[in-house]
Amino acid sequence: MSLAGVSCLVTGAGGFLGRRIVQLLLEEEEALAEIRLLDKAFSSEALRSFGNQGAVKREKKIPQTCCMRIIVKLMQDEILSGSTNEERKPGFQGKTEVKILEGDIRDVTFLYHACQGVSLVIHTASIIDFLGLVETQLLWEVNVTGTQMLLEACTRCNVQHFIYTSTVEVTGPNCRGDPVFNGDEDTAYECMSKSIYAQSKRLAEDSVLKADGQMLKDGGMLLTCALRSMYIFGEGCPFLQGHLDKCLLNKNVYLRFSRKEALVNPVYVGNIAWAHVQAAKALQVPQKAKHIRGQFYYISDDTPHMSYADLNYELTKDLGFGIEPRLPMPLTMLYYFSLLLEIMSFLLRPFVRYVPSTNRHLVTLLNTPFTFSYRKAQKDFGYMPRYTWEEAKRCTGQWIASVVPQRREHLKIKAA
Repeated sequence: MSLAGVSCLVTGAGGFLGRRIVQLLLEEEEALAEIRLLDKAFSSEALRSFGNQGAVKREKKIPQTCCMRIIVKLMQDEILSGSTNEERKPGFQGKTEVKILEGDIRDVTFLYHACQGVSLVIHTASIIDFLGLVETQLLWEVNVTGTQMLLEACTRCNVQHFIYTSTVEVTGPNCRGDPVFNGDEDTAYECMSKSIYAQSKRLAEDSVLKADGQMLKDGGMLLTCALRSMYIFGEGCPFLQGHLDKCLLNKNVYLRFSRKEALVNPVYVGNIAWAHVQAAKALQVPQKAKHIRGQFYYISDDTPHMSYADLNYELTKDLGFGIEPRLPMPLTMLYYFSLLLEIMSFLLRPFVRYVPSTNRHLVTLLNTPFTFSYRKAQKDFGYMPRYTWEEAKRCTGQWIASVVPQRREHLKIKAA
């Protein structure tokens, strides 16, 4: 299976997962023809992370509109500054052409131009919000409407293959906290989640899977699939960094926000990224594509099953960090404490926007055993974790060790 000569669009390419997918695509022995990296904005760090791979070409055919800004950056060993209209020599020597597109996933004109000439779309862009920090309308527009508009652009632009990054939260856990142990795609589960994020991802996934088989303008057919990822950890994980900050403020002891027996199976970022690459390759093969199209897949790896809190500890215990032995209060009390905070937020809404630090959904999510197997993905498109748990732990631990000094300094300045 190969992606040789394929033109691919990766949305959310500047994010935690998107960057890793792009790196793996650029490492392919049989080079893709082109990779278009789409995001609302790219940091200098994100651009540098792609390394000296690919041949960067300025996009001249995409017009600017009042609601769209597309910048094609020339990436060299150091990020170049100055006007994008100035002629520069590309710094990459690889065979894959790389284009950087900055724009809004809700802008239909932007999406049409981004999809022109592309045969594969990997759609990772979304807003992840468990606390309600983001306005509901914005989250829904990006996660649901943006996905639906991208699908429409694909059918108009004759894009043949579409892979959607979904989440295990599409399944649950539900508000009762019903557990799942080593579930699979055939596991029956009554989902009653009231999380806006989970609802938005579920509707977006439904739209993607229902779009499978749609006729393209050229008479071809759109093939789609969705990958339901477990919680993703690894180098650059924003959630790990947030927990690290709280740990540093707590004298190098992680707060225990999940029971030890609330087992989940997190997935390393390199492995979930590899699953996208493997699915993309399989979709190029008609005999494999007929099994994959219109399907969703749980993607995990061989990370030992443990609670979310214990994952933080496992990744950093060799650095001398500890973890609190128990929850700050009994689970039932914690649940009703969260309810109290939600009521307070509701009552204050006419006067001030108060976002509680926890809520009932988050308490349930963090304290419900919820594990799934990747057997179906292995069977249908040959997915196998590329990185072992030992490799994932080592790489993530090294990254955490590297950011500890700067996080300490950041917190020190913030407290001053």
